[in-house]
Amino acid sequence: MNKIKELKYQSWAILWTVFIFILCNIKMPDDNNESGIFFKGFDKLVHVGFFFVLTIFLFYGKIRHQHNYSFRSLTIFKIIIFTGALGGLIELAQWKFFTYRSAEWWDFGCDMIGVFMGVFSYILLHKSNYNERTD
Repeated sequence: MNKIKELKYQSWAILWTVFIFILCNIKMPDDNNESGIFFKGFDKLVHVGFFFVLTIFLFYGKIRHQHNYSFRSLTIFKIIIFTGALGGLIELAQWKFFTYRSAEWWDFGCDMIGVFMGVFSYILLHKSNYNERTD
């Protein structure tokens, strides 16, 4: 029952995960025109952004569930494992099921860059929050 109760705090992360999975697996226009907002590397930038926001939502849900801002290494580890598994699952789905999309190691690498940017942000904010309390 406690795990189900904890899920209500992760509602933004759950919705964002579904959003990521859908957008990463829909068929995109077969237009290789790099004009407009799309440019070379845009896909990689999107992967970084998606997983950065997901990581922030996961930390936000965890902080709300704990009702405090305590630093826990196990939480960081779980978030890295979860987001890494999600990134891998998306690439596997693109390789095996959504063959109109290309599965790339670079996409997974960009997912993890976004995750580590989120983890770094959490640690940095935690340190600044902690330092404010001790001054």
